Amino acid sequence: MSDEDDLEDFDADQDDLEKEEDERETEEWEDYRKEGEDLSEEWLPTPLTEDMMKEGLSLLCKTGNGLAHAYVKLEVKERDLTDIYLLRSYIHLRYVDVSENHLTDLSPLNFLTHLLWLKADGNHLRSARLNELPYLQVASFAYNQITDTEGISHPRLGSLDLKGNRIRMVTGLDPQKLISLHTLELRGNQIETTLGINLPKLKNLFLAQNMLKKVEGLENLSNLTTLHLRDNQIETLSGFSKEMTSLQYLNLRFLEGQRQDWSRLDRQPLCCRARNAEHASPQRGNMVTRLGELAKLRDLPKLRALVLLDNPCTDESDYRQEALVQIAHLERLDKDFYEEEERAEADEIRQMMKETQEQEAEPEHSFELEQSSM
Repeated sequence: MSDEDDLEDFDADQDDLEKEEDERETEEWEDYRKEGEDLSEEWLPTPLTEDMMKEGLSLLCKTGNGLAHAYVKLEVKERDLTDIYLLRSYIHLRYVDVSENHLTDLSPLNFLTHLLWLKADGNHLRSARLNELPYLQVASFAYNQITDTEGISHPRLGSLDLKGNRIRMVTGLDPQKLISLHTLELRGNQIETTLGINLPKLKNLFLAQNMLKKVEGLENLSNLTTLHLRDNQIETLSGFSKEMTSLQYLNLRFLEGQRQDWSRLDRQPLCCRARNAEHASPQRGNMVTRLGELAKLRDLPKLRALVLLDNPCTDESDYRQEALVQIAHLERLDKDFYEEEERAEADEIRQMMKETQEQEAEPEHSFELEQSSM
């Protein structure tokens, strides 16, 4: 596949991803409101029962030496569960969905050493900590009350979703243990710094709707391809390193009026979440004001798509041209690809700037020669 073909596929995927993100955020909150209408703010203890297991089990597969069979998939969503102790006995489970319950403890899952896929969204978890699960590949803990990223050390984990929690700083993600992690979703938390995300294998990092003011400590993310920073509090583009040699897509958009301030919601029963979501006040978003900031991205060797929509700098009349002058290898700005005419004009401007700089340097050089000859 050529670079051009790769770019076309890449950008199409990103457009779809952005659209799906916005639609998914809206749908999730609408679901929470609908589900919360008939729920009380208090709930009774509701343990997982054998009858619930019978209803939720599916996907009969071979186990062990292939002579025995067991159901390996369980879905027990929206059952008001407060206890899943019974799962300790179902050691052959590979796919588990316990979303939209009232769970505060997932420790029974430590016994499911064959687990491949876990979804525990919309509960009351304060931690995603589990024992090392050797085969776990996908884990989602979205919309809980999780405050840190400690205790996540699954060697085959490829995708980790922690959006909509209360995380302020990323800590404890050990690159020696998370050797397969390629996608990290941290959207809608209270994260104030990008320090602590030292995961060289990471390819996709989603940090939208947090409280970031700048980028720092991402120098080791040499495989990072996609970085979403939309709707934070970023004013400067300092912190992007030439060591980020794979970064192709950077989103710094400010979606004013479209965000839900997840970080401030009291994640109690769904009815409370829905009510609080309706009254949440958006924070100030990204405010990149100076076009000169774009020069700080020119050392990103593979940056091909940049999104700055709704930042103040986009109001400048020469915004689109200046971006291409500063970042010669840029292929797309916001939603539009650059045309050949725009590239030619940017090349001319860069050449003129170079000649001007050389002319300004000549008198200084002549003066130095004159002084040395005296």
